Amino acid sequence: MGEFVGAALSFPAVLFSFLLVVVVGYWLLVLVGLSEIDLPGAPDPDGIGLGGVPLTVAVSVVTVVAWFLALVSGVLLDDLGLAGALLVIARAVALVVVLVVALLVTRLVVIPLRKAFPEDAGPKRADFVGLVCVVRTGSVDRTFGQAEVTSVDGSSAVIQVRQPGVEPLRAGSTAVIHDYDPVGEFFWITPVDLTPLADPRDQPRPRD
Repeated sequence: MGEFVGAALSFPAVLFSFLLVVVVGYWLLVLVGLSEIDLPGAPDPDGIGLGGVPLTVAVSVVTVVAWFLALVSGVLLDDLGLAGALLVIARAVALVVVLVVALLVTRLVVIPLRKAFPEDAGPKRADFVGLVCVVRTGSVDRTFGQAEVTSVDGSSAVIQVRQPGVEPLRAGSTAVIHDYDPVGEFFWITPVDLTPLADPRDQPRPRD
């Protein structure tokens, strides 16, 4: 047992040992209902083949695989009897190899997992264009602002918004989402008044 703990706390395994504790803690919270699995985000923003599944799932697989490989590599390096600068270089090279192999293995694991997380599992950002939102921050201008929007399926989300007008929108104001900026990752909104127009028939009649 002592040898195992020593191997887990040696470099490079120690880097992934702490990450593994975080991953295990997260999934324990999911099991007891104190946390939820996030929905898949962008298909694969970094082009490393890990898209199509929740980020927490991909990170968890990478962490577990990297920890195991780092643990094995640490034991093998100890058996070689290296010392000094040569041992430091060997462990640094092992860290790079572990990360590369862990990513490759995770890419293979992710392929079948994508079927369990369809891309249409939740509303996409483009689905918000054309909907009405409510300003939740103190104001919204060209550089800052957040608003709450309710999608067609009834779920709500707080999004980053901007508006091109001179006068900033205040908290509680209603606006229509008319465009999305993929670079800044925010929505352009235009204020709209949803107050129903008064019916002329409801106006008080002048007395005779």
